[in-house]
Amino acid sequence: MKAKHIQHLFWRAGFGIKPEALEIHSKKNRKKVVAELFEDSFNSNPLLIDTSELVSAYLNMDKSDKLAKQKLAKENRKKQLEFNSAWLKRLMTSKEMLREKMTLFWANHFVCQDNNIVYIQKYNNTLRKHALGNLNDFVKAISKETAMIRYLNTKQNRKSKPNENFARELLELFTLGTGNYTETDIKEAARAFTGYNHNLKGAFNFNKKQHDFKSKTFLGETGNFDGDAVIDIVLKQKACATFICEKIYRNFVNEIPNSEHINQMAQVFYPRYDIENLMQFVFNSDWFYEEINIGCLIKSPVELMVGMHNVVPFEFQNPKNAYYIQKLLNQVLLRPPNVAGWKGGRTWIDSNTILIRLKLPSILLNNAIIALEEKGEFEDSYQKYYAKMNTRKKTIKTTVDWNTFDKYFKTINISDMKDLLLVSPINKGTEDLLHQLTMDNKQEVCIQLMSLPEYQLC
Repeated sequence: MKAKHIQHLFWRAGFGIKPEALEIHSKKNRKKVVAELFEDSFNSNPLLIDTSELVSAYLNMDKSDKLAKQKLAKENRKKQLEFNSAWLKRLMTSKEMLREKMTLFWANHFVCQDNNIVYIQKYNNTLRKHALGNLNDFVKAISKETAMIRYLNTKQNRKSKPNENFARELLELFTLGTGNYTETDIKEAARAFTGYNHNLKGAFNFNKKQHDFKSKTFLGETGNFDGDAVIDIVLKQKACATFICEKIYRNFVNEIPNSEHINQMAQVFYPRYDIENLMQFVFNSDWFYEEINIGCLIKSPVELMVGMHNVVPFEFQNPKNAYYIQKLLNQVLLRPPNVAGWKGGRTWIDSNTILIRLKLPSILLNNAIIALEEKGEFEDSYQKYYAKMNTRKKTIKTTVDWNTFDKYFKTINISDMKDLLLVSPINKGTEDLLHQLTMDNKQEVCIQLMSLPEYQLC
C-alpha cells in the first residue's frame, strides 16, 4: 500500500501514524491494513474515573442542605475536569484508535451534555461500546441513557403533556434529517417515548403510569408503539441510511458530499445498519484515496492536539491547561455548544483561533507563552484560576518526551520529515519557506513543520 494512502487512512481513521508503523504497513495490501485497523479496535474498554463518593453523596444528600449541594456541585466540576483529561489521554494513547475516533465522531452526532459526571461518564461509554456496532441497538441505547433523558427533557415527557424535544432531535439530527418526516410524526413519536425516566444511579426506568399506551400513527404505520418500535420504523426508512452516510462522508472523506459515493455507502449500510461494515467499505473504496479527498479536511482542535502528541509525546503538568487550550480553540470535550454539536470544517478557524493553532506546537512543545486575553471568557471556576497567574506563569507547562520522538525519527532524514508530517498539497509560499530552512535539528524542524498552515489539514 502506498505510504501516502496509509497516512491518509490513519489520519481519517485515527490521529496520524508513526514512521515505524508506516514502514511496516507499506509492505501490506490495502485490505490487510484496513482489516488490522478493525482488529485492533475490536474491544471496547470503558473509560472510567472513580465516582463512588459522588454516587454515595447523591443517594444520601439532604436536598434542603444548601451547603452540601454546593460542595457536591464543586466536587462534580472537579470530576468533570478529571474525565475531560482522561478522555484526552485516552485519545492520545489508546490502541483502539479507530474505536476512539468513532467515539469522538458519535459524540458530535448524538450530542448530549450533563452536569452530573456519573451520568455523562456512562453516556460516553455507551458511545464507545456501540461506536462500531449496530445502529439500531445504538439509537435505542442512546434513547435510554440518563444524560440524554435529562438533556432533551424526556423525563418531562408524560402522557398528559407530551414533551417533543427528544422526538424532534431524534428525527432531525440523529436519524432522518429535515424533510423526511412531518410535525405530526414528531408529536406521535413523542407519545411513544412517554414514561422514560431514570433512577439516581443513572439506570433506565420505564414509568408505565406516565406512558401513553394508545394507538399512534407514525411515518405511515399505525399501532401501539413504544420508543423502541418508533426507532425500528425510523430505521426502515432508506433516508436514515443516506442521512447517516452523508454525515460520515463529510467527516471522514470530504466536506463536499459526492452523491454517487454516498449512495454506494447507503446501499452497504441499509437495512442491516452495521457500522463496522460501512466503515470497512469506505476505507477499502478506491474513491476514498483519490487526490481530491487527501488533505482536504481541517483538523478539529482535538485532532490537532492528539496528532501532535502522536509525533512528540507530551503531558500537561496541570489538567486545567488542557482544558484551557480546548476552550481557546472552541472544542471542549463534554461541552458541545448546542444539540447540533460543533459544525466543524471551516468554522474551526477564525481570526483568533488560526493564530493560536499555528502557535500551538511552540506552546505545547517549546514552552512558548500564550496571551490569556486571546480568546473570550472562561467558566467561573477556571477564570479564578487564571486570574491568579502572573506573566511568568502564562506559559502552558508540559513535559515533552523528545527521547521518544528521536527514537521514532532516528532513521528519517530531515528532508523527508515534510512528507511524514504534511499530507495536504503544499502551496508555493510554503515550498519557498521550506527551502529556506537550514536547521539541522530534527526537533526544531518538527516544530516548524507543525506550525505551517498545511499541518492544519488532514
